[in-house]
Amino acid sequence: MSVGDESVARYDEAGRVIGSARRADVRAHGLWHASGVVLVRSVDGGSVYLHRRSPDKDVFPGTYDCWAGGVVAAGEDPADCARRELGEELGIHGVTPVFLYTLTFDEPPVRCHNHAYEVRWDGPIAHQPEEIVDGRWIPLGELRSMAEDPASPFIPDGRAGILEWFRRYC
Repeated sequence: MSVGDESVARYDEAGRVIGSARRADVRAHGLWHASGVVLVRSVDGGSVYLHRRSPDKDVFPGTYDCWAGGVVAAGEDPADCARRELGEELGIHGVTPVFLYTLTFDEPPVRCHNHAYEVRWDGPIAHQPEEIVDGRWIPLGELRSMAEDPASPFIPDGRAGILEWFRRYC
């Protein structure tokens, strides 16, 4: 099955599950959906793992992101999605993401409820080559400057998510 044929959970504008649709249809028609996203912080809390998305991604290719995550599959809970994506994208297993908040991103064609989580991690990171080109640890101050700079090549929903995180927690 191709990525576009995956069945993903359909949400309404208020954040309620209303059914499912093919991923390709969600993207093509700007349908509401949800994601589980995880902020990976160093154990001391001073750095965040920043990665560059593959140029082959179906949305926002080649941009930088500080959230590991992806679309909630049909029948999947956002927390389970966050754990799954953390393992798939960064090879991080054996940690339980802590829920932070849900941030609605509505900039068509992307209309998504991002369920944000956080983990602390200083172990190895293994990129999923289809998703991530490279990555590095970045100090919080540098991340904030990058996110606040509208000219930086930061993924739009990730930018909104990390600016919300800074507003709430720093």
